[in-house]
Amino acid sequence: MTVVYPKKFQNSLSARDVLKQVVGNREMHLITLNRYRYSEQRSCKDLTDIIERLNGKPPELIRDLSHHISDEARHAMWLTDLLVDLGVNVGTPPGNSYIDEFERLLDDEQQDPTQALEEFVISALAAINVTEKRGCEYFSAHIYALKQAPQTEENMRIRETIEKILPEEAGHVRWGNRWLAQIADKSPEHRQKVEQAKRKYAAIEQAAFESGMDITLGAELRRVANLMEVANTMPMWQRPQYLMERLPQTLLAPQLQFTRLQIAQKAWQRDPQAFMEKFVPMFINGLKKPENNLNN
Repeated sequence: MTVVYPKKFQNSLSARDVLKQVVGNREMHLITLNRYRYSEQRSCKDLTDIIERLNGKPPELIRDLSHHISDEARHAMWLTDLLVDLGVNVGTPPGNSYIDEFERLLDDEQQDPTQALEEFVISALAAINVTEKRGCEYFSAHIYALKQAPQTEENMRIRETIEKILPEEAGHVRWGNRWLAQIADKSPEHRQKVEQAKRKYAAIEQAAFESGMDITLGAELRRVANLMEVANTMPMWQRPQYLMERLPQTLLAPQLQFTRLQIAQKAWQRDPQAFMEKFVPMFINGLKKPENNLNN
């Protein structure tokens, strides 16, 4: 079966590239931790919605998902305790929401209550699996970056918290792989459905991931390109409606414009000279590899 891994940001920045910069900027670091907290907390709600949709069948999957919720709630608790102890705001994180964008990009078929149970299970497992892989990639890169950073008490406590979470998240990936493999082994038709679902949700996840990081000039057009990548994983007859429903918001991107304004205002208030010398060129030229980025 095809193995799908998360791609780099814009095929350029790896998770280690990103986290090296994040750990070096305390404000950005704490916002990132709060995003982790929010994602773990939100996943409890999303997994509960899946359980309710399944309505008790199959019972083995219900049991596994219940354990998954317990893990995610514990992760949210650990991160919340950490952030509160550090005196950090634990409200909704600023900026574009990875989770909201992921859900916006889902097609109506996945949310259709009349969809066959087995097809819904495949869709749900593929979606969970690809997001868990992204989480593992970033938690692992975060630990690596913290090992290279100054060993302050705060950094050591952050690393200790993430090191508790990562093994359980890796277990979730293995669990999803097993379920998808078991379904694929039933027949060639099942294998085709699983492979198609993995491609589709990998494209959706990549689009959602990039939307949460890219605020630079031309981001709207890059979002449209990512939207086309998602549509290309669908049957031809589904593509026109999917694109017509999502293209306007993708091009206008009101949340993106709001985020740009917030970041620009904060950068100007902090240091007008750095705003002109660093923020404006970055906005125009886009994100670069770490050796050319803002923190250098």
